[in-house]
Amino acid sequence: MNITISEEFKKIFPDFAGCALTATVTNSEPDENLWKEIATLSDSYRQVLTDESIKQMPPIHATREAYKKFGKAPSRYRPAAEALLRRIVKGEELYKINTLADLVNLASIYTGYSIGGFDLDKIQGDLVLGIGRAGEPYEGIGRGMLNIENLPVYRDNVGGVGTPTSDNERTKITLETTNFLLLVNGYDGSREGVMQCAEYTQELIKKYCNAEHCNIFIY
Repeated sequence: MNITISEEFKKIFPDFAGCALTATVTNSEPDENLWKEIATLSDSYRQVLTDESIKQMPPIHATREAYKKFGKAPSRYRPAAEALLRRIVKGEELYKINTLADLVNLASIYTGYSIGGFDLDKIQGDLVLGIGRAGEPYEGIGRGMLNIENLPVYRDNVGGVGTPTSDNERTKITLETTNFLLLVNGYDGSREGVMQCAEYTQELIKKYCNAEHCNIFIY
């Protein structure tokens, strides 16, 4: 599978840095030990973070600024990492989904990057990172139909599969997922940062999902 960035995207945001991780995995119901890690990190964040300081975390700040450049209001269509951290600061627990999806959320709050986790077998053809169009159909996970006009969006041969706000129901991770794809969205332009995020996620999937055949690449 190839991942490319469209010319319309590059014209508006030429400094994007993306990183992908692929692996074979064994998914499971939520893992108690993983949730202890999530709880520990969440507790530490509640001691130091506020809604305002979350916005200033470099990867999140960069994503919010990118949304503005594309013409999307970041406070209405929040990047996923920001939304997760705001939930934590409010004293709310993150949703328990399954081990693979839960550790993607952990990687997102740990690094501040909005990252997408996908069932690779459900993606049809190559991926292209572009910009959402008016009226383009897109069903966000747990959100119903989402207005992705002017949002960055990854598309396969069928349509949109992921945005920094929400991934698509069609390609979401389930307990049956065995081939995993992670996409790290680096609007801060840091190739080192997105690589570190992918490597951190790789550690998690090896620890909790018996990951094999891991491959990481920048795009």
